[in-house]
Amino acid sequence: MIQIFKTSTGFNVLETIQPQEWARANDPGNTWVHLENPDLGELSLVSEKLNIDMDLLKAALDEEESARFDREDDVIFIIVDIPVVQPEGISFLYNTIPLGILLAGEAVVTVCLEDTTIIEDFFQGRVRGFDTAKKTRFIFQLMYRSAAKYLQYLRQIDKATTQVENALHKTMKNRELIQMLKLEKSLVFFSTSLKSNEIVLEKMLNSRILTKYPEDTDLLEDVIIENKQAIEMSTIYRNIITGTMTTFASLISNSLNMVMKLLASLTIIIAIPTLFASFWGMNVPVPLQGNPLGFWLILGGTLLVTGFVTYILGKKDML
Repeated sequence: MIQIFKTSTGFNVLETIQPQEWARANDPGNTWVHLENPDLGELSLVSEKLNIDMDLLKAALDEEESARFDREDDVIFIIVDIPVVQPEGISFLYNTIPLGILLAGEAVVTVCLEDTTIIEDFFQGRVRGFDTAKKTRFIFQLMYRSAAKYLQYLRQIDKATTQVENALHKTMKNRELIQMLKLEKSLVFFSTSLKSNEIVLEKMLNSRILTKYPEDTDLLEDVIIENKQAIEMSTIYRNIITGTMTTFASLISNSLNMVMKLLASLTIIIAIPTLFASFWGMNVPVPLQGNPLGFWLILGGTLLVTGFVTYILGKKDML
């Protein structure tokens, strides 16, 4: 899908431009072209209109593409990882996908595999001071929204961790343990992507490729601060989940040991009456077989030995 926008002069309102009209225009103007999981025809249209190498447009459509910042000919090319929430069975998983940002002349092109709330915020006018004519600021605003979204999702992960932990206190089921594992996996994705984004942001701050005004530099520094905060939060939450998983693994192992110890003790206790019954149940002459009180004497002896063994096991904390 291709969407083309332009901010109305003096009104700060996004105007939608039809792709056919944009393709026929001699000057693309200060437009924003957004490609969401585009087909080959849409990629070709943007490539020919803005003179952008097709490989650059396709790079952001590769889920394994790493974050980078570079310039090829007259096109400034940026890829950053943005957070998304993906359903997985009856649960969900926080993941990251690449977002491509290309500055070609007077147009900014964004390329993404799927719909994200980051782009939606710009569509809905939730970003203050957004103007397609201020291209550098627009790029930094995109990255700021991405860092803010990381922080939002990290807080959601923290709340979800607390809920799963409370559920595990009541009953240790595989469902809660799997959910905890998914949250830890999400934090791994976030931590890796945030560190890659940090390298790109530092390179952008020190680079002279992008024309930066003082207020734009301040915004980029704010993005770097937000990104560093997200890295610290993801590290802290990951350590908490790792510690929680280790603790519950130890509790499960300890509970299993207690159950096995109890079963072993019960087996020993039950074996004593079986042993006496085996001896006096043999089809050969045995002591007390002619005694009228023989049965009660053997039963009493069995109970006495069983009670003594039970006492000893109890003293050794085996029961």
